[in-house]
Amino acid sequence: MKTKDFYYELPPELIAQKPLSERDASRLLVYNRAEKTTAHRVFRDIAEYITPGDALVLNDTKVIPARVFGVKEATGAKIEVLLLNRKEKDLWEAIVRPGKKLKKGDAIVFEKDTTALVMDKHPEGIVSLRFSYDGLFEQVLDRIGQMPLPPYITEKLADKGHYQTVYAREEGSAAAPTAGLHFTDTLLESLSDKGVNVLNVLLHVGLGTFRPVKAEEISDHVMHTEYFEVSRETAEKYNAVKAKGGRVFAVGTTTVRTLETVADEQGFIRETRGSTGIFITPGYRFKTIDALITNFHLPESTLLMLVSAFAGYEEAMRLYKTAVEEKYRFFSFGDAMLIL
Repeated sequence: MKTKDFYYELPPELIAQKPLSERDASRLLVYNRAEKTTAHRVFRDIAEYITPGDALVLNDTKVIPARVFGVKEATGAKIEVLLLNRKEKDLWEAIVRPGKKLKKGDAIVFEKDTTALVMDKHPEGIVSLRFSYDGLFEQVLDRIGQMPLPPYITEKLADKGHYQTVYAREEGSAAAPTAGLHFTDTLLESLSDKGVNVLNVLLHVGLGTFRPVKAEEISDHVMHTEYFEVSRETAEKYNAVKAKGGRVFAVGTTTVRTLETVADEQGFIRETRGSTGIFITPGYRFKTIDALITNFHLPESTLLMLVSAFAGYEEAMRLYKTAVEEKYRFFSFGDAMLIL
């Protein structure tokens, strides 16, 4: 298939610029694959579709304030840094703008005692930066960093917590797993109380979220790898649900990619950690999930391709057309879709 096959027209006014005051008050488009039916609900209604004995799998990564601004020490030129992946304690992979004139050995100054040295330059605009600072890096980053909002969001975020799931645990992502932004503590507690198995996996969202598909044929696109973890507790509980015939609801494409990376041919998973570059496109045979909870994604994105693989290409593109016609809110702070 070609990348252009995943293009759709989206009026700019449908791009959500800020989150709703109530996380679970967003709209929910529900599509049943077996019955080929569509319903328009509110997100908190999702509890009606998840039954006792099912599993709800969340990605509990935590977004870091990964966008930092500094100056090139030698010239004073302004530099923007987007941190992507922590390789060692003080060594990071990052996107730097403007980066063409930045050379190995150049220093970037962020504040008096916080600097970064360019250790190496890699393909696709990635650089390796070695940071020097006083105190704990997490505290420094919280002080000088900003949340790495996507470029289509032009309004300033009033509260950093709005771009964080309520269950975020381990810092490391350069973007939020946005399907999870709709959940509240109350909604998750109610699901757990009625017998739903609420499980966590971890995938740190990195470059793949920001990188557009430039290849004409989607088969020529190469995904950037991202770090993931699946705990023994999650694997055991997930496998027990599978063995008893319970359904698996994945919250977001990052959760899907994690589960599919570690699953065997029967759909059972194991405790493991590592990096994944799995690229899911139409024709892929899913082994782990029975339902997908996801936001509405950018045209020609790898995320839309994954949704098309699960819902079916023609059905997915029809659903997106319906969402536009019904004036759903799109992208990170937008509405959600449940595909059963």
